[in-house]
Amino acid sequence: MSPPFTRHLTFQSNDLGKEVSIMLALVDENMQSLYKDRFPVVWKVSKFGKSGAYRAQATYTNQLAFAKAQLTDGNFISAGTSVKVNVGQKTTLTEANDVFSFSSPQQGSSGFVQALNNTGAIQDIAVGFLNKGDFMPTPALYFDEVGDGSHVTAQFTPILRVYITSDYQETSIIRGAIETPVIWKQDLSVLAENTVWNLKRDGVTGRYTISHA
Repeated sequence: MSPPFTRHLTFQSNDLGKEVSIMLALVDENMQSLYKDRFPVVWKVSKFGKSGAYRAQATYTNQLAFAKAQLTDGNFISAGTSVKVNVGQKTTLTEANDVFSFSSPQQGSSGFVQALNNTGAIQDIAVGFLNKGDFMPTPALYFDEVGDGSHVTAQFTPILRVYITSDYQETSIIRGAIETPVIWKQDLSVLAENTVWNLKRDGVTGRYTISHA
């Protein structure tokens, strides 16, 4: 398991020149089967105004957790039940008397987290991260219609990507590659615990950038 860490990120702007929304998602584009049977989940969406000062904050802790996903209109996601899991561990989802539960994590494949669906029916499962004080994880990766007896396996790397887009809401499942270009990406594990980032817009080109404050 990686040493425990928490990352507090602050994104700020001042007289940006145009009202925009930034969307944060943990997207590892090197992940196998991305947008096929596993889909990123929108972490945060924050609006920044045209003039004046604006700020948005986000906190990530590298305590992973599996969750039984609950969908509304096939889009938004929440956790019905969950279990903490560390890299290199596996757990099993079961059901008894309409109550779902994950088993205590056991040693699994090195470098991966894994969950087995042993409920007797198709299930939706997500893996996310659990911040201090939260009872349920923030979903980061969604696995669609996991068959009974099937595993979901993820090599989770906290690659944060930021986009300028108003097409998504928080906890939306990203079903395909995001059309707008990423304006900033970073492996959260290499950042300091607290960082501040400036969002700026070039008045001539209209291009957005994020740089260390």
